[in-house]
Amino acid sequence: MTDISIAPYSPTDAEEMHAAVQESVAEVGRWMPWCHPGYSLDDARGWIVLQQDLIRQGLGCDYGIRDAQGRFLGGCGINQVNKANRFANLGYWVRTSAAGRGVAPAAARLVAERTFRETDSIRLEIVCAVGNIKSQRVAEKAGAMREGILRSRIMTPEGPSDAVMYSIIRPSGI
Repeated sequence: MTDISIAPYSPTDAEEMHAAVQESVAEVGRWMPWCHPGYSLDDARGWIVLQQDLIRQGLGCDYGIRDAQGRFLGGCGINQVNKANRFANLGYWVRTSAAGRGVAPAAARLVAERTFRETDSIRLEIVCAVGNIKSQRVAEKAGAMREGILRSRIMTPEGPSDAVMYSIIRPSGI
């Protein structure tokens, strides 16, 4: 399944996003502290408002992922933008019922292409916990290059974790 589209979050996405998060707590929540059983509709609304602010400031752009029928599948986007050195973090998550169908790699490729086309970024980094093999496979399928292990680089619900660093570099000619 790679027939997907991405669009910046809007306030109307909050309920579907909330439902997708609740569905995915057991899988996504293992790696991402924000995804927990207490995640509320107000949390989703607040997060969407924050994303809209980051877009206005040029400090990030997160997108909702939808299938061809318009079903909300998850999110993918850039954050932690470093304007001085022209790089950003690329992150993704997919609801449990849509996992394993190529959604995350397809979304990551779309976000990378759009970011390189619309910004002057030269590097996108994907940072995943060493134990998160599925996320590492997504990075590789999206065309990212594995660069190494960073010690105690990210926080998981269980505490600090070493992480694998991947990168996607701006293609020549863009």
